[in-house]
Amino acid sequence: MLPDPAPLALAPRSALARIHTVLTDIDDTLTSDGRLTAEAYGALEDLHAKGLRVIPVTGRPAGWCDMIARFWPVDGVVGENGAFTFAYDHARKNMDRAYMRTAAQRRQDRAALGVLAEQILKAVPGSAIAADQGYREADLAIDFCEDVPTLSPDRIAAIVTLFENAGAQAKVSSIHVNGWFGSYDKLTTATAFLRERFGLTLDDERAGIAFVGDSPNDAPLFAALPLSFGVANVLDFAGRIAAMPAYVTTACGGAGFAEFARALLTAR
Repeated sequence: MLPDPAPLALAPRSALARIHTVLTDIDDTLTSDGRLTAEAYGALEDLHAKGLRVIPVTGRPAGWCDMIARFWPVDGVVGENGAFTFAYDHARKNMDRAYMRTAAQRRQDRAALGVLAEQILKAVPGSAIAADQGYREADLAIDFCEDVPTLSPDRIAAIVTLFENAGAQAKVSSIHVNGWFGSYDKLTTATAFLRERFGLTLDDERAGIAFVGDSPNDAPLFAALPLSFGVANVLDFAGRIAAMPAYVTTACGGAGFAEFARALLTAR
């Protein structure tokens, strides 16, 4: 049994004050009941305005991530659980895109995932292709609660098994099971993005990088960063997540993210 995270209030102010980069999940971390609130978006703006780097690290699709990189107060975005990074240069009016798999590999992957999608829908009643699948470039998202009645843990586990039996990786978020071919995840791609774009390495900069998340696909970043934070709903996954965050907020979703942002800015 993993130890429970400590309350955010116990995070040392001196540690919070050293944070210069915030990585954050989106669904059920920035959002509340499927909506991005003014409070959560305002927290992003407050962090960015104070000079912190802000980088969403999400399972959401390329189409969404293009918009996020262009229009949100962020310094880039890691999407589809690490399939790519997008960063918009406002001065040059140019989107810098980097992918973990080649274009040829992604074409092959999409064909294989299309076959796998049919198998999963047939084998797991109640599952559905995620509504945002049409905007994805590298993975397959199976909806288990966003736009369908919530599936049981056994059926969610069955989806994961079908992905893995086909040689794909599978990660469970708060709304989807995402599957893909390739050795990357949120941690590996975020690490590469920080190094290549900002010259930051996790080994040297762990004390300055925070991550905020809520679900099992966030576990690699929870484990890698001592300053990892969960919004309160991460506790719903107790016993079903490989690593828990070091600290947890009192509020869920976007309100929890705003609580984290206030604590960080107060400490600074």
